[in-house]
Amino acid sequence: MNCPFCRHDNDRVIDSRSGQEGFVIRRRRECLSCQRRYTTYERIEEHPVKVIKKDGARVLFEREKIQRGIEKACWKRPVSNERIEAVLADIENDIYANFDTEVESRYLGEMIMERLRQLDQVAYVRFASVYREFQDVHDFVDELQPMLKESRPK
Repeated sequence: MNCPFCRHDNDRVIDSRSGQEGFVIRRRRECLSCQRRYTTYERIEEHPVKVIKKDGARVLFEREKIQRGIEKACWKRPVSNERIEAVLADIENDIYANFDTEVESRYLGEMIMERLRQLDQVAYVRFASVYREFQDVHDFVDELQPMLKESRPK
């Protein structure tokens, strides 16, 4: 590591701390040449995962795109930002743990729907209506039938 002040490459690490769920390491360093201190950040290099779309196109996985979809589905619902963030982290961890380079959008969509079904049923139906491209009210009824059977008292 070159000192940003004197450009010498002889330093020592004074303090190290992990941040952002272990993905970034913050290091406080001191240059042994000029004795000035500076901070560096090390980020774990992630391998990019691509999403295979319905039409066969491949695009980079974007956490923010999933976040926007979940937030729209949960709009005006009693779902906290912390719970949405937990769902996002769970989905992202699943993808990086189970897929090396590519994941099909169908798998991703089903995973999101599964998590939303557990989180909030209205958000689940909202997301399903867009994801499954509902055409009329019968599509909603077909999607709700299994949920209604599960919730009926026996």
